[in-house]
Amino acid sequence: MRIQGKGLVDRSRPVSFRFDGNTYRGFDGDTLASALLANDVRMVGRSFKYHRPRGILTAGSEEPNALVTVGSGPATDPNVRATVQEIYDGLEARPQNVWPSLGFDLLSVNDLAAPFLGAGFYYKTFMWPRAFWEKVYEPAIRRAAGLGALGPVKDADHYEKAYAFCDLLVIGAGPAGLMAALVAAQSGAQVILADEDSVMGGRLNGETQFVDGIAGAEWAANTVAHLATMDNVRLMSRTTVTGAYDGGTFGALERVNHHRQGVPRGAVKETFWRIVAKRSVLAAGAIERHIAFQNNDRPGIMGAGAVRAYLNRWGVAPGSAVTVFANNDDAHRTAIDMVEAGVHVAAVIDSRADAKALGDYRVMAGAMVSGSAGRKQLESITVQSASGTERIATDCLAVSGGWNPTVHMTCHMNERPTWNADIASFVPTPGSIPGMDVAGACKGAFSTAACLAEGVAAAKSGLEALGMKPAEVEVPVADDAPYNIAPLWAVPGKGRAWLDFQNDVSVKDIKQAAIENFTSVEHMKRYTTQGMATDQGKNSNVTALALLADATGRGIPETGTTTFRPPYSPVALAALGAGAQGAGFAPERKTTSHLASVAMGAPMIAVGLWYRPSYFPTVGETTWRQACDREVGYVRQAVGVCDVSTLGKIDIQGPDAAKLLDFVYTNMFSTLKEGRVRYGLMLREDGHVMDDGTCARMGLHHYVMTTTTAAAGPVMRHLEFVTQALHPEWDVRIMSVTEQWAQFAVAGPKARDLLNGLLDAPIDGDTWPFMACGDVSVQGIKGRLFRISFSGEHAYELAVPSRYGDALFRTLVAQAETLKGGAYGMEALNVLRIEKGFITHSEIDGRVTAQDIGMGRMLSQKKDFIGKTMAMRPGFVAEGREQLVGMKPVGPVKQLTAGAHIYNDGQEAVRAHDQGYVTSVGFSPTMGHFLGMGFVKDGQSRHGEVLNMVDHLRGVQTRVELCDPVVFDPEGGRVRG
Repeated sequence: MRIQGKGLVDRSRPVSFRFDGNTYRGFDGDTLASALLANDVRMVGRSFKYHRPRGILTAGSEEPNALVTVGSGPATDPNVRATVQEIYDGLEARPQNVWPSLGFDLLSVNDLAAPFLGAGFYYKTFMWPRAFWEKVYEPAIRRAAGLGALGPVKDADHYEKAYAFCDLLVIGAGPAGLMAALVAAQSGAQVILADEDSVMGGRLNGETQFVDGIAGAEWAANTVAHLATMDNVRLMSRTTVTGAYDGGTFGALERVNHHRQGVPRGAVKETFWRIVAKRSVLAAGAIERHIAFQNNDRPGIMGAGAVRAYLNRWGVAPGSAVTVFANNDDAHRTAIDMVEAGVHVAAVIDSRADAKALGDYRVMAGAMVSGSAGRKQLESITVQSASGTERIATDCLAVSGGWNPTVHMTCHMNERPTWNADIASFVPTPGSIPGMDVAGACKGAFSTAACLAEGVAAAKSGLEALGMKPAEVEVPVADDAPYNIAPLWAVPGKGRAWLDFQNDVSVKDIKQAAIENFTSVEHMKRYTTQGMATDQGKNSNVTALALLADATGRGIPETGTTTFRPPYSPVALAALGAGAQGAGFAPERKTTSHLASVAMGAPMIAVGLWYRPSYFPTVGETTWRQACDREVGYVRQAVGVCDVSTLGKIDIQGPDAAKLLDFVYTNMFSTLKEGRVRYGLMLREDGHVMDDGTCARMGLHHYVMTTTTAAAGPVMRHLEFVTQALHPEWDVRIMSVTEQWAQFAVAGPKARDLLNGLLDAPIDGDTWPFMACGDVSVQGIKGRLFRISFSGEHAYELAVPSRYGDALFRTLVAQAETLKGGAYGMEALNVLRIEKGFITHSEIDGRVTAQDIGMGRMLSQKKDFIGKTMAMRPGFVAEGREQLVGMKPVGPVKQLTAGAHIYNDGQEAVRAHDQGYVTSVGFSPTMGHFLGMGFVKDGQSRHGEVLNMVDHLRGVQTRVELCDPVVFDPEGGRVRG
């Protein structure tokens, strides 16, 4: 019910909304939860396992019960917390996990079967009969599983991703966060203040405390208004910082339009931010915990702090007769506020024997709530004390078992929190997140005065670490009452006392886990599903851990905590993958020559994430083969130009660069002379081939490594691992420069003629021999030239900064056409390399060794390298391994197909007789027939044999002769000419 004169909502702006098919009225500033409570709606959902009635428990994002679905059709948004969702005209929400209705849920019959559905029942129940799993158990479980359902059609909402950078990121805008932001801002730092709430101020908005002589909510509003006038401050309300990552990077979800009606089509619903901060302050506050007792989950049983917040912030009393059950002084403030607002307080039940009333209300010291009555709504509670039991009629029980600092963010890099017996909870371990200071209730300081002072101290610490002089800001005067608590986790007694309200985990389940030897917190969590609901155990984990400690005879510090992982609160996959719907599902990487290639009519094909031209058709050609044959002819007879920018390029510099190359390549690179290029082979740690490519020595301590397109990312990660984990002492730096250079192959007998028409200084065979490299000038632009070939022809690769790539490609193609050549695409490139027996990842697919591809001699015996020992295992060098061979058709059918398998004459084409397989094929206009490459058992010693090629999928069968993979110019005269 509404309480006159209370709350921060705008009563001059009524709002109409619907829930569960009924229309209600609230006010601007209400959340769905506060508006429902104002309309005396107590039951809002059902629990997951037993479908027990559930009411609103909290007033924040930690809410485990009030999960609803908002919207319909393409705008369906499931699992929205009613405590976070702001109401607006036209809002339509409905309960979840109910069938056929909220009031009458047939699956609540599960509650009657509770004795058979205890912790771990699914591990024991669904073992037999075996055939029932697929036909009975799994279908039934899948139908019952899930808390919300996606809409029936594609999500029509729009999501974005964004990036922000700052000197200081302040997480949480309560008293500690506001003071930290104020100090940093007045010191000249670039500040981001992020808070998940729609109104900044934290607990000050839900309390009646004063700061500097004015109401806490008013002081917070004034401070926020002052910060908003400062150019060096970004205020981000409705923004939840979801995770802490390496390098001062934080993830954050901004709810941009969840609170608005009639959002225009295409408007952003949510934005996922990646914030990079030099320093950070965590001021995320604390979460009130529950006390377990029999039937403590009825609608109307709430957190004491939440009851107080609904009264003071939203002007709503969650009941007409409120009772408080607590073990600490803080909860007494709920009774005080209720009495002052004119709400009847039936009693304050305090488990501490020495508890005293702090206002005009009845206190039952040394007493505990042992049970409750009422099915869909709380009607009464049972209180036990030394004098016996007493029944108290009440429709709202405000429970407080103390406060848990919100330590989650400090654990995102695998650090564990530290137990603080003074507050009976865990606090952040100092230094858990590099560059982060923790302040306020998040650190275990529960008075407003302490929070304000810690916010100032945290800001000063961060600013001093940045070398900035902190501004002198006076700490406001505020309440500094001590926090007194006597731990009480659960009330002894029979019946089910609930911990995890969403997953229906009880005290009995925790004890049963201990009995069955699931004594590790991680094992207990998975056995009982405690803390595995959408709230991640924010309301129940500490209580569950304390009970596990008691059941196993250990202390709470020894028992420890489960692992807190990002995100802190649920994040829509659409927000995480913003921009990745439809064609954007995977990144589209385009070369600098992309527009020119498309203008020339080239079909673009995906090569990994890159798009490259398949072929360049000309007038009169009707098939791709005609274009491919012509382009091969360009390279063999004149000159061809191909964009090879997609090949990975890694810049390696430092005194120990040669050591790194010797360690990752199988062959020696420390002996490579400056201005020269060498082909290299790289193995994985298990001895299989990882990648191949060239490496050029550009200077004394400067190398440029080239990888295949497919392995550019994996090789970079491999080098990072070596330099960071295996040899961090080496003085070497690596950087991917694939996007920074546009690189083009110029291949063919007239390649040098074409280049000399563009280079400012002409080259010849003496000054630029095969496998030479160096800096060049291309019409005044600094570039690099490598004399290397992937076609077997006299060839070069010319690289310029990417911004010149488009112009250079157009110029190269135009010049080539004057020499009776032109551009060539991937189809021709494939044919050219097959003619020369050059491998790609079609051959080095992760299963082959250096010996398999005929490169065993490249395994240096003079040095160690990654994979050397494993590559020498007997199974890697034994007879009978499939080895690389060339193939050419000799039967009546001249077609070869990649993926076909090879069989001996006279043997049935079945798996048992498999001799090998085909990896690459192409029609060679140079040779006049198809050529292929593949692997055949002992293939290197079987050149000249004729075997059967069978492609069961395509229905192709032919005879093939095994040969050397190098079919064209085996002596290599053309490439060196």
